[in-house]
Amino acid sequence: AASIVSQNKQLCTPASVDSIVSSNGQEDHVSMAANAATKAYRVVQNLERLLAIEFMTAAQALSFRRPALTSPYLEELLAAYRQRVPVLEDDRVLSDDLQATMQFLREREVMPDKNLQIQEA
Repeated sequence: AASIVSQNKQLCTPASVDSIVSSNGQEDHVSMAANAATKAYRVVQNLERLLAIEFMTAAQALSFRRPALTSPYLEELLAAYRQRVPVLEDDRVLSDDLQATMQFLREREVMPDKNLQIQEA
């Protein structure tokens, strides 16, 4: 995850810093919009992967707390997630879990309703 964040920092450097002279300084407008859009798209893809990694990590951390429970909303979200991605109990390649987590986050409204009343313990 740290390397993805580092890459995003590099990608967020303004595209215009890599502009070159193309008309000897006369009316020398070099649009870097296509490059900037490509970089922005890559940042969004990286962010999606980062959020999935964070979600996987949080879900695994909550499983270590069992039998203690979290909020009803998070328990419902975790139950739906665990139908797709099982708890990590033994070593396994996590790329499939990462892809499944990204798909889960794309398909599900993760944030609760803004009008939801959260009860304090």
